[in-house]
Amino acid sequence: MAGEARAVAAPAVPGAAVLGPTGRPVTDFPVPPPLTGVGPARIIAMCNQKGGVGKTTTTINLGAALAEYGRKVLLVDFDPQGALSVGLGVNPHELQRTVYTLLMDRRTDVRDVVHRSRVPGVDVLPANIDLSAAEVQLVNEVAREQALVRGLRGAMDDYDVIIVDCQPSLGLLTVNALTAAHGVIIPLECEFFALRGVALLVETIEKVQDRLNPALQLDGILATMHDARTLHSREVVARVVEAFGDRVFETVIGRTVKFPDASVAAEPITTYAPTHGGATAYRQLARELVARGGAA
Repeated sequence: MAGEARAVAAPAVPGAAVLGPTGRPVTDFPVPPPLTGVGPARIIAMCNQKGGVGKTTTTINLGAALAEYGRKVLLVDFDPQGALSVGLGVNPHELQRTVYTLLMDRRTDVRDVVHRSRVPGVDVLPANIDLSAAEVQLVNEVAREQALVRGLRGAMDDYDVIIVDCQPSLGLLTVNALTAAHGVIIPLECEFFALRGVALLVETIEKVQDRLNPALQLDGILATMHDARTLHSREVVARVVEAFGDRVFETVIGRTVKFPDASVAAEPITTYAPTHGGATAYRQLARELVARGGAA
């Protein structure tokens, strides 16, 4: 299909390990075993202060892939643009209660705000433009960095994984997500200017670890929008691996027109085009995340 990246296979060398896009031997991550119960959830913040790097796409498709492997998943839309909500078929403009209500009204039960998505095993905690006011209003609150962790407390035993789709900012809402999270995934577009901001984000994560959430850990950096045909994409991945080593996921998400097509259809690529390479990549990411201990 036009516009899609296709890797050029290297000549096979007998006995040589097959190298993936990160330059490391390709690992065949096993399908995770089924779980015997639900919860307590592990919270993952999908975080990058740069926009357009694939945070929402990764949140939706990783969540759907984990659900395929029997995990009960809650996706939290923590961006006032509400893209995650729309991408799962929820109209944020028609909602009376959103994640903003959960943050600002202590009487709100998270279960009353959660919506069932069209994807089996995946629920969504929606957001709309009201959330943009929370950053200002939380400034005067006691323990303002812990508003989200307080709001999610009632859902911890209902899910195996909670993924928070952060806005492209390092403001108070993102700090709330990092304070609530057990792990962070950083989607990184394979482009030079995207690479420059990763050091600042890692510094912010370390500050949150030091001051607010000692249990927080970096689950991994995920290369997205990779085009194997271009030297630039390959060089960006090589530089990230050089800087962060094993903290870079082996799984790399290629650039494809199927992702926006699936977004328009308001469903993950795993159901929109289940045999497509993009769906395969997100299933591999789910298996890798479980193998790394980043999900149940």
